Amino acid sequence: MYIKEKLNNGIRVVMEEIPYVNSVSIGVLVNNGSIKEKDDLNGISHFIEHMLFKGTSNRSAKELAESIDDVGGQINAFTGTEYTCFYVRVLDKHLPIAIDVLSDMLNNSTFGEKDIEKEKGVIIEEINMYLDSPEDIVYDILSETMFENTSLALPILGTYETVSNLDRDTIMNYYKRHYTTENIVISIVGNFQYRETIAMLNECFYKTSPIEMGLNDGMIEDIPEISQNIGYKLKDTEQLNLCVGMEGVKRGSDDIYPLLVMNNTFGGSMSSRLFQRLREEMGLVYSVYSHPTSFENIGAFTVYAGLSVNQILNVAKLVNEDIEDLKDNLITDYELFRSKEQLKGNYILGMESTSNRMFEIGKSELLLNKVLSPEDILNKIDKVQMVDIERVVTNIFNRDKYNIAYVGKLSDPEKINNNLKEIFFS
Repeated sequence: MYIKEKLNNGIRVVMEEIPYVNSVSIGVLVNNGSIKEKDDLNGISHFIEHMLFKGTSNRSAKELAESIDDVGGQINAFTGTEYTCFYVRVLDKHLPIAIDVLSDMLNNSTFGEKDIEKEKGVIIEEINMYLDSPEDIVYDILSETMFENTSLALPILGTYETVSNLDRDTIMNYYKRHYTTENIVISIVGNFQYRETIAMLNECFYKTSPIEMGLNDGMIEDIPEISQNIGYKLKDTEQLNLCVGMEGVKRGSDDIYPLLVMNNTFGGSMSSRLFQRLREEMGLVYSVYSHPTSFENIGAFTVYAGLSVNQILNVAKLVNEDIEDLKDNLITDYELFRSKEQLKGNYILGMESTSNRMFEIGKSELLLNKVLSPEDILNKIDKVQMVDIERVVTNIFNRDKYNIAYVGKLSDPEKINNNLKEIFFS
């Protein structure tokens, strides 16, 4: 059973007590990511995530790390397109330390000038590492291609130029604007005492500066108009990375569940059609899969494949054939049953982890303003019927909205692009 509270300063709290475990996971989720950024501030959300580990008025960067390391806990953070999360997992008796450290980071980080300059170098190296990963690059290219001229096209890490140009005033202004009480959810799952924990949270998160009262920034203003496009990067790699993207389902839509069921059969598992045909039967790829992504106002559905350069057109034709077969014949009754059982099993197994449960309920409260129980989610999966599969297949696989991205070493990309257009666009 989930517990929902609101702290004295307005921060929302969602909790789940699991008394039979010896640990607790706590996360502070902030409704802020690259989707809130303008072009000239691209990467600032991720930069702020880094800076909160660089020291507070009470602890140095080393002392922040030692506070959790010394009790055998784990502390980390990540920035995504729509939100940032700072999280700690500790033994249940050390929850007060976890709360104190996280609140100290959010309330008292110093954002020192020297630390900012040093961290620019760290993040530029992170960008360099990212650019050495063609699988990561192809997804960025796909986002740029599908969502051009909107914030969804921006890379989470930013660019060399935008990161280098950040200064303390800009960072602090952005931080105070977005790290507001209305933009924050605290999620806790594990073995803890409810009343004691709420009292600790109120005591530690009581401050209103720099975390001030403020309203959620709301939905993104520019909703992408998806059309047919190709984006690519020529890179000297052994393998070519290919993505085919199309408009998906926005967050909160009832079509999420039939889309997940369809995806499981089409390309979302090792027993899926794409994996079995392209890898197991024909040996043309090492990796192939499909997956949905949902944002507040729009979604994406992506097919990814890693393959030899000389197989790009063969793989593209086979992917297109599987799409057309799905559109013509949908999935079988057995595939519908099996996919729903797979989804339910994966969901239940994932919820065995306190960390996964913490992320799940925290993200749901942050982005949807509600928390669905496991029973609700399992029921929604069970209720998916073939008519729902037909609806999402018709809506998703619209050739007018196909986008292609690839990264690899090609001698004649113009010829390849024309061939890909013939396969997917005509």
